[in-house]
Amino acid sequence: MSDLTKAIAAANSAINTEIAALTNFAKTLESNLKPALEILIETKGHVVITGLGKSGLVGAKIAATLASTGTPSFFMHAGDALHGDSGALTPGDVLIAISNSGETAEVSAIANMAKSWGNKVIAITKNPESTLAKSADAVISIAFEKEADPLNLAPTTSTTLTIAVGDALASALMEHRGFSAKDFGKNHPGGTLGKATNK
Repeated sequence: MSDLTKAIAAANSAINTEIAALTNFAKTLESNLKPALEILIETKGHVVITGLGKSGLVGAKIAATLASTGTPSFFMHAGDALHGDSGALTPGDVLIAISNSGETAEVSAIANMAKSWGNKVIAITKNPESTLAKSADAVISIAFEKEADPLNLAPTTSTTLTIAVGDALASALMEHRGFSAKDFGKNHPGGTLGKATNK
């Protein structure tokens, strides 16, 4: 087998691993998302996403998707939050804390801080028995068998599932609030999307 053939086989394995994980997650969708959605629907403030590393990068994408689809949201880096940025969290806000292991110290710390201030906390983690999960008001479990890379180490399956969770939450909130193409266009005055929705 050539080096390129091996590389393509690894790529194929990665895609199929992630497809399998998404398929399994879909089977638990209602029970997994309902408690979090109930919190998000009731909130009168912002949805604040926090995380570190790849989870943080995914969190920033989720915040951007929510904000552009009718749910006021922003990303707050967990490390920076412990050095003053937590002041952006105000009464009525909901914190979504992302940690694959559920044991990221900075993420758990900001979640505990938010709880002590009276904010609701939603955890996204693969471990429902983790420190983060135990401090949360709702847990979205992204349980999966393995990461998609050949070493089973790089955040791949975990980040794909987390992005899917964010997309699912945004879609559910859009439907619940009757968010329309016209509403979408108001948030996208520029670019191709803006042109398509502001005709």
